[in-house]
Amino acid sequence: MKNYLSVLALISLGAASVLGGCGGKSSSSSQDAGELYVYNWGEYIDEDVIDLFEEETGIKVIYDLFETNEEMYPVIEAGGVTYDVVCPSDYMIQKMIENNMLAEINFDNVPNVSQIAPEYMERSKAFDPENKYSVPYCWGTVGILYNTSMVAPEDAPSKWADLWNEKFSGEILMQDSVRDAFMVALKSLGYSMNTADEAELEEAKELLVKQKPLVQAYVIDQVRDKMIGGEAAVGVIYSGEMLYIQEEVENLGLEYDLEYVLPKEGTNVWIDSWVIPANAKNKENAEKWIDFLCRPEIAKMNFEYITYPTPNQGAFELLDEDMQNNKAVFPDWDSLDGCEVYQYLGDDTDAIYNNLWKEVKSN
Repeated sequence: MKNYLSVLALISLGAASVLGGCGGKSSSSSQDAGELYVYNWGEYIDEDVIDLFEEETGIKVIYDLFETNEEMYPVIEAGGVTYDVVCPSDYMIQKMIENNMLAEINFDNVPNVSQIAPEYMERSKAFDPENKYSVPYCWGTVGILYNTSMVAPEDAPSKWADLWNEKFSGEILMQDSVRDAFMVALKSLGYSMNTADEAELEEAKELLVKQKPLVQAYVIDQVRDKMIGGEAAVGVIYSGEMLYIQEEVENLGLEYDLEYVLPKEGTNVWIDSWVIPANAKNKENAEKWIDFLCRPEIAKMNFEYITYPTPNQGAFELLDEDMQNNKAVFPDWDSLDGCEVYQYLGDDTDAIYNNLWKEVKSN
């Protein structure tokens, strides 16, 4: 998920919540029903959903924000603030499982897990092999967005290797993320984005260094607005941004289109899921929260607010036909050949990636 938290998001949900917690209104019976400490990405839930949960259950929600998986992990590890339910990404969930930081979910308390389409539970086995610790919340892909008015039809990108086309010099936006940047290079070389092979990683690093003179900027949130504003021709972007982009293009009356493509070499299919820390004090309330979010009508509310694809089959069936057929948001599974879910590679391999990324950025 991703890295689309903005300063405005922090303000809108309450930046002070990171220090003191912010919850919506709770019912008069909230003390009897207890509390729930939630730790989630910014702008990653419809705030009305929190209110509805509190009103129905009487559980008081204390809702805090994190910006990255790497920010979230040490907070949970230290346990200074005890959270009951957290929403990390795939590879970080694997790391938390391997370090005994998560509690097994009692699925008797989460009957609505049946609404999660089987393919997402199956893909979750890449980081939660027995589907014991996590329930998918949102998912998406990483692809290439290009401006049709700035890219000739014959140069339209269809693969990661096209991001080394010198015709795009100074017009390429890359993700300022070690795993995403290396994914682009590794996939273009035909390697796994989860490789721990140092020779393959060195080759990927050299390819990124070779690309660097063509890159306008390494960005995270800004890629969306830069592409809408016509400031670059090509950008690496998360698929969940597409609904916002399409709406903005229409609202602004732009005379060009922004097209999203999944590269032929394959890409990252990411999954963000709800998990329960091992030291959670309100585990049953956490399971009620997860079950509530798995209701089709609630999952639909969140999808319409977040705009990142939902793995909830019931919610998908509630969407109109045009949205169901929006392949930028909901790609066909047969178009995801060669795609992988990020895996935690161990601290030693993480250090290798980080050191090589520093070499790319400083070169």
